[in-house]
Amino acid sequence: MNEIGTFTRGNGLQKKDFTESGVPCIHYGQIYTHYGTCAIQTKSFVSKYTAMKCKKAKSGDLVFATVSENIEDVCKCVAWLGEGEVCISGDSVAFSHNQNPKYLSYYFQTSAFADYKRTKVTGTKVIRLHQLKLEQFVIPLPSIAEQERIVSILDKFEGLVYDLSRGLPAEIDAVQMQYRYYRDKLLSFQKCNK
Repeated sequence: MNEIGTFTRGNGLQKKDFTESGVPCIHYGQIYTHYGTCAIQTKSFVSKYTAMKCKKAKSGDLVFATVSENIEDVCKCVAWLGEGEVCISGDSVAFSHNQNPKYLSYYFQTSAFADYKRTKVTGTKVIRLHQLKLEQFVIPLPSIAEQERIVSILDKFEGLVYDLSRGLPAEIDAVQMQYRYYRDKLLSFQKCNK
């Protein structure tokens, strides 16, 4: 990942800093409880004064939660697609890059990444994936046009899953399994011999 972008570690933002309105912010704990693949609005805000002290993610960046109480949630990410910058908390990192942000966000939901992080996490009660291990992860990168095609397909599946969760609960598990299968197939690539 180091070859395609840069990481910015979040700092100091705590839940006690939240305000009713102000500068948008993403707290690491909200990444796995509130956000999906991408976001254009935040759940929380901070004052302008607090925002001046915070690290920020730009539109198009990924924001990762680098700590969790379980392996499944650690390093869950959200692609920030809102207008302007968003403040990020400690125990999160922003990843600035020149790829399709939703493609990357979808890729970090795959079984390939889950397998990788299982071997790299530390801790028992508080699970952490250190930034260095995230930087070392190798992600397959097809052309931007191919990334956009994959995102278009996955967006349709994701939309179907959310529609089903509202209207046809009996079908949710089957469609989610189908979605995971096709997501992993679309995002798996043959290894090249170098």
